[in-house]
Amino acid sequence: MTELTATMPGHALILAGSRPGGDPFAHEQGVAHKALIEIDGMTMLARVHAALSAAGYACVHVSADDPAVVEEAARLGATVVAPAAGPSGSVARVFALTGAPLLVTTADHALLRPEWVRDFLADAPAADVAILLAERGKVDAAVPGTRRTWLRFADGDWSGCNLFLLAGDGARRALEVWSGVEADRKRPWRIVRRLGIGTMFSYAMGRLSLAEAVRRLGQRNGLSAAVVPARDGEAAIDVDKAEDLTLARRLLAQRGDAA
Repeated sequence: MTELTATMPGHALILAGSRPGGDPFAHEQGVAHKALIEIDGMTMLARVHAALSAAGYACVHVSADDPAVVEEAARLGATVVAPAAGPSGSVARVFALTGAPLLVTTADHALLRPEWVRDFLADAPAADVAILLAERGKVDAAVPGTRRTWLRFADGDWSGCNLFLLAGDGARRALEVWSGVEADRKRPWRIVRRLGIGTMFSYAMGRLSLAEAVRRLGQRNGLSAAVVPARDGEAAIDVDKAEDLTLARRLLAQRGDAA
């Protein structure tokens, strides 16, 4: 861990911005925003906030603009910050207020456990940016049969866990890179160009591990970046569609984790 993260926890951010045109999943569930969907009597936003608080975060920010989400965040005692145009801009806006270290997660991470946060911080190496990802074997062992989006590398298939740590000054550069990727999402060749020919060749030949890919991407952009493997594959489960909600309710019932 870096000197900055040695004083953790510090500030945390929950992303809960609104999609242009609204979220069909939220509307299906009869709420204005999916962060307000209730599971065992608690909104998803409240569940994420409770997990962060239990992990030791006294300063939790919520990036939100929906009036009902803003009201819920205020009820929870969080600091509300208006979102920017995209996720990277929203994180950058809060990072400008808090500085490093800043832990970032999302309002649909309804299964989030305090121990996942503590383990992530304990396992994160000295780097400007750390990202929690779960290897497919861990996910399949924890939640057999679940469908995830996988990143395929030489060391296995990986799924994101919606936990990010901005731990050093280079995190500002990481946010700039993230913003550029968002801007280039319809021009994939520009995203590929950020990786470099050597990295892309290694990936195409099946020789590139996820950790090495992230390390090279950071190095190419003037910062240090690291992958932290999740200890619990369940950390890869978020809730952005009806089948995820059903799964989350089942898993929480199995935990005995009622409100």
